[in-house]
Amino acid sequence: MRIVVGISGASGSLLAAKTIEALLNHKVRVSLVASNPARMVWQHEMNMSYGESIEEWSYNDNFEHFAIGDFKAPIASGTYPTNGMVIVPSSMATISAVSKGLSDNLIRRAADVCLKERRPLVVVPRESPLNAIHLGNMKDLATFGVTILPPDPPYYLPINTLAESAEFTAQKVLNSLGVTSQLPKEMQYGGPTT
Repeated sequence: MRIVVGISGASGSLLAAKTIEALLNHKVRVSLVASNPARMVWQHEMNMSYGESIEEWSYNDNFEHFAIGDFKAPIASGTYPTNGMVIVPSSMATISAVSKGLSDNLIRRAADVCLKERRPLVVVPRESPLNAIHLGNMKDLATFGVTILPPDPPYYLPINTLAESAEFTAQKVLNSLGVTSQLPKEMQYGGPTT
């Protein structure tokens, strides 16, 4: 199984890191591409640099990385077998471009490939509040079969940190892509707590 992971320039780098780690932990091949703004945001939000993270993940045989402008990358073609894609986090600019069929970088082209090949595409939007344009673009994507998965904190679970919330979102992403995943027992819903 291979999943394309796109990281756009929205806040929420931790969501991307936890998703990549969860996929690799499930022995899923990961094809990663990040925009230049995503790399800048990463530097502000994460303890480990983007380059250091790539280096760490590269030790895993199931990991590959492509540059944002590499239109010769295999993920730019429908002939390259993948099982879907997640854009995590997704900026509203990326959502807008994908909803309009603009393929001006590798993230957007890979998403377009998923749409044309009818492969699962999951978008984790990061913006608040949302205006009518944002909502309209997400509605268009949902009409095309895209899963819109906001990273909402699971208030009903005993989760106390941003990292735990990001892990929860990562597991939801995996489930949406058909990767059987389950939260650790301590994070599973067991009814109301007091």
